[in-house]
Amino acid sequence: MNQTVIDRDVASSTRAVDMKLEVIVLPVSNVERAKRFYGDLGWRLDADFVVGADFHAVQFTPPSSPASIHFGKGVTLAVPGSARGLYLVVSDIAAARAELVSRGVEVSEVFHRAGPGKPAISGPDPERRSYFTYATFSDPDGNEWLLQEVTTRFPGRVDGNTTSFASASDLASAFRRAASAHGEHEARTGGQRDENWPDWYATYMVAEQAGKTPPL
Repeated sequence: MNQTVIDRDVASSTRAVDMKLEVIVLPVSNVERAKRFYGDLGWRLDADFVVGADFHAVQFTPPSSPASIHFGKGVTLAVPGSARGLYLVVSDIAAARAELVSRGVEVSEVFHRAGPGKPAISGPDPERRSYFTYATFSDPDGNEWLLQEVTTRFPGRVDGNTTSFASASDLASAFRRAASAHGEHEARTGGQRDENWPDWYATYMVAEQAGKTPPL
């Protein structure tokens, strides 16, 4: 057995090493202007340090996000404003857009796509399918952010053995979706009160987040 085969066998029989994406670097032309912009969004300022005359690094983290952004002087050689396709996942795109607008950000109208690679269509997805509804905004340099509404994950997109919610708002939204589905469940069972509704809610919410088929 050659070494390549051995390596593959070892890799397939062991758990992959955790690799957590934690930071995205943004190219900006004016550090203080970018700092004001992201601070006005309500994002958490984690770091702001200067090393001599040639290095200034700033870190911000969006609300409830596991990943952060870095920008500054001497941080990247990329052209300021060249970052595109930076996704911000939200559970309610109308609410997220309204909050950004209230903070003085110019945000596009909500739009949707019929599928990957399809042209943008005005308004939210008619069926409010998860992943299909968007809005965009840019920072002062032109780095573009894309809001994407996600309420139910596709299968395999999250660890099926772990259930977590990024915020109280996300948890509340999950409860509302479970309540609506449970109402349909009770209607199917003759309108009788389901004494085990907590178990039903819990099963539904865990299955929904893992992208599995929820209970009927």
